[in-house]
Amino acid sequence: MAVPDWPNSFGYNMFLFPVSRWIGGIFYEHTHRLIASGVGLMTVILAVVLWRIDPRQWVKIFGVCAVLAVCLQGLLGGLRVILTKDEIGVFHAMLAQSFFVAMAILAVVTGRSFVEKRWADYEPHPTLRWWALAATLLIFLQLTIGAIMRHEHIGLSIPDFPLAYGRWLPDTSASAMEQINSQRLAAGEMKTSAAQIWIQMVHRATALVIATAVLAFCWKARRAPRIVRFWSWIWIAMILTQIGLGAWTIWSNKAADVATAHMTMGALSLLVGALLTFRLFCGSRTQDFILPDAPKRPLIERIA
Repeated sequence: MAVPDWPNSFGYNMFLFPVSRWIGGIFYEHTHRLIASGVGLMTVILAVVLWRIDPRQWVKIFGVCAVLAVCLQGLLGGLRVILTKDEIGVFHAMLAQSFFVAMAILAVVTGRSFVEKRWADYEPHPTLRWWALAATLLIFLQLTIGAIMRHEHIGLSIPDFPLAYGRWLPDTSASAMEQINSQRLAAGEMKTSAAQIWIQMVHRATALVIATAVLAFCWKARRAPRIVRFWSWIWIAMILTQIGLGAWTIWSNKAADVATAHMTMGALSLLVGALLTFRLFCGSRTQDFILPDAPKRPLIERIA
């Protein structure tokens, strides 16, 4: 929110905003807008190329949907600024995660191994795919809770870990909240509420559920093809790292670099889960997604 207007930047055309004024928080906000514009332009170019080159109708439609999604993402970002609605920021954040996954899947389906039907003989254990889907949906839910917490702009509602105000379950009675908020105000922090504290408790509990689900997936994948076993162990390692970064975020009083690493690892964990799920559901049915005259080379090579 360092730049108060949109689509302009302090009255300037976004692309003509003087570099000399890119200072402090304005630098981060303005470069965020410029990068977003670059992503939007690249998505439009990608959709045009897909429509002209790729023979698969569903891939063309996928490209058009990506353009619509990136346009909606930009609009939500702008509305977040001019309407100053935190709720819009949550939708903006989750659409970004969804777009990230969609681009990864689009990269997969235009890649060599998919186009050449190397997944056609892939048939894992029938329940494994559902474990992957469930864990991935839990991660998406967890990222949504994290976005809700982040867009409250109140810092950490629970300042300690693994306990919460010295207890496994925090006391959020009226008298306890009065004492908590008096301590927070004395420390120069904003007030919190019982609801915000319990949202963070749900965030912690969901992390444990996700870790359990991904660990169960790893166990069930022990007889799956080696590529799935490999990525299942990568996935659980990322989840455990994510939990560690979450704890470090609290212990560091939400240091910006640690919190950013925590968010990044969450997005990457979602990506790995989504691609595993896609492979497990579609691996043995690759031929259903490829036309007989589909190109035998990856899209990027055909463009070159």
